[in-house]
Amino acid sequence: MSACHSSSHIHRRSLLQGLGATSLSWLTPLSQSLAADAAKADRPKSLILLWLGGAASQLDTFDPHPTTKIGGEVKVIDTAIKGVQFASGLEQTAGVMGDVSLIRSMVSKEGDHERAFYNIKTGYRPDQTLVHPSIGAVMCHELPEQVGTDIPAHVSILPNQWPARGGYLGARYDAFQVYDPKASIPDVRARVDDERMERRMKSLQVVEQSFARGRMPNLDQERTLHQISIERARRMMTSEQLKAFDVSEVPKAEREVYGDTPFGRGCLAAVRLIQAGVRCVEVTLNGWDTHANNFEGQASQVKILDAAYASLIRDLKRLDLLEHTMVVCGGEFGRTPKINNVGGRDHWPTGFSMLVAGGGFAKGRVLGATDPEGVKKDPADPVYVEDLHATIMHLLKIDYSKELQTPIGRPMALSKGDVVEGLVAS
Repeated sequence: MSACHSSSHIHRRSLLQGLGATSLSWLTPLSQSLAADAAKADRPKSLILLWLGGAASQLDTFDPHPTTKIGGEVKVIDTAIKGVQFASGLEQTAGVMGDVSLIRSMVSKEGDHERAFYNIKTGYRPDQTLVHPSIGAVMCHELPEQVGTDIPAHVSILPNQWPARGGYLGARYDAFQVYDPKASIPDVRARVDDERMERRMKSLQVVEQSFARGRMPNLDQERTLHQISIERARRMMTSEQLKAFDVSEVPKAEREVYGDTPFGRGCLAAVRLIQAGVRCVEVTLNGWDTHANNFEGQASQVKILDAAYASLIRDLKRLDLLEHTMVVCGGEFGRTPKINNVGGRDHWPTGFSMLVAGGGFAKGRVLGATDPEGVKKDPADPVYVEDLHATIMHLLKIDYSKELQTPIGRPMALSKGDVVEGLVAS
């Protein structure tokens, strides 16, 4: 379980709206203190990362080139940004683009799934000598802890085999992993009655104190790191805030707009977790790796993404949370302009698309462009992965050039990128 806690960020108007909604009534005990703190806040406090694992084809989603050799079967629709079109199937997402900016020129130097996921989550390429922290871990490490939030500040919903990690910052900054929010969270309820549990905890305390006195004479003899972790886990086990993970109590009509899918429920849970004070939530939608039958495979994933993404943006805006919450959506790379012999698209790390919104990002902008003929490999106005990380940290008012000492004394900057000024709201 992650040991860090996020800063408060719930807006006063969000609080008033939440108190009036049956599905948010569980927030009442904490929300007044959080809202009072948030009223003083002058920076975004939260980040939602929607990973399209596999990865999504830019040509069949956010950067279609219809009637061209590389366009394939794509049909297009207009978006809320004048002159900008998406692939059909993204009608709801197209409708919220007035609050979103589109990057069509993302560039990664990694074309392998595992290495590219590492790169997109950390802003660094893999290094055999150390593990870099994910952006969520950096947030938890660099921003103030939130007093009063009992659940982990760094959460991964529907993680694939590469969930966000704390890296050289330590395992306590790893993302807390949960799966489909319609199911209960495992291992957060005691398996014995309260009285027996208390006896066990008292016995454990005796052992902990004896260990501290006998083995660590120069440290706090009353508390070990293990004991602190146990205390945090117990607070979580008994916290009303656990209900943020459970979307089953949300009215059916509110759930259905996200789509009856694990990813849709994950996005709904992400909004609830942000309301509860969580710092960073990542939600993963796997299934975009369409080396064969690209058009059918992409279309089925687009249907899942469209309802969930647009509903998340709309709800954050309705709850007055979007200005405090950054939302980043995209895959680890894109897919090739060339359609292969089995109707698929292969890996393409040069010139893929990402959506960014909220938390200080500009609205309604489009950055970069790819070659509609698929001949030029490099996109216009490239945005490198490390630049996106530097921009996120900049908007959080984290010094992205700051150097930390790794456990072996090696200085490492939080990011080697540069801020993309075109993504920052003026």
